[in-house]
Amino acid sequence: MTHGPHPAGTPAGTAEEGGGAPPAPPRVAAVIGGGRMGAGIAQSFATAGSRVVLVESDGGRAAAALASIGESLRRAHGRGHLREDPEAVVGRLSATTAVAELPADTQLVVEAVPEDAALKARLLAAAEQAVGPKTVIASNTSSLSLTELAAVLQRPDRFLGMHFFNPVPASALVELVTTDATATQTVDAALAWTAALGKEDVVVSDSPGFASSRLGVALGLEAIRMVEEGVADAEAIDRAMTLGYRHPMGPLRLTDLVGLDVRLAIADHLHATLGERFAPPRLLREKVARGELGRKSGQGFHRWG
Repeated sequence: MTHGPHPAGTPAGTAEEGGGAPPAPPRVAAVIGGGRMGAGIAQSFATAGSRVVLVESDGGRAAAALASIGESLRRAHGRGHLREDPEAVVGRLSATTAVAELPADTQLVVEAVPEDAALKARLLAAAEQAVGPKTVIASNTSSLSLTELAAVLQRPDRFLGMHFFNPVPASALVELVTTDATATQTVDAALAWTAALGKEDVVVSDSPGFASSRLGVALGLEAIRMVEEGVADAEAIDRAMTLGYRHPMGPLRLTDLVGLDVRLAIADHLHATLGERFAPPRLLREKVARGELGRKSGQGFHRWG
């Protein structure tokens, strides 16, 4: 099921959207995790007009995340991609080191910590305790079972996946992932907020890897096997897909951007749930073991300056 940015019905907890007005973002949003994805999600909501609280357990990392968002906003403004004064957007951002300190009037919480199911479950349960009963709680997981994460919540009907893509501010897509328990009004809220960000949505049911990760990882793993087997080098494989199939980025450059460690973790999960076709190639394991993690380490399948 696909939708474009459009006004959805006015669900509990969203701003009023009567009279054909464009969808409004949540008045107060929280993002748990100040890494690249969390910072990008926070930036997107703040740019759309939300007051955003960023939760990062380490105060230094929290400050670094806010500084990074500020710099990203200033670059966007300089390129003409942000009409508003970047300092005004920064003024809508704040940080805390404790989930328990989230404002009670938070309308949306997005968890964006590493792909560790136990860590995510603990933080999601803590967030539910901190906010009101109508707050929508979402996970940005790219592959873990939303149904299993929902099992730790007292209100699983208010929970779904909101899978953003890297880099978040520039990406057009949010993959919304529903469980059997997700309420229609929760989906409606997520649809409206996705549209308020100026992004497109796809709605999928919870399954291993959802739609995007399952297909993206399959392509990426096969590209890695081709390098491993000497079929072609990384540059040639990526050029084949960008020029021949009009992909905006080749599968190996994308793997570098996502992080080889992240891609390995997702592949391991899909291997365990979907079988041998998702078995991680030896070359991927070796690169991760050597610390060649892609863009964040400066070396992956390509060298990053």
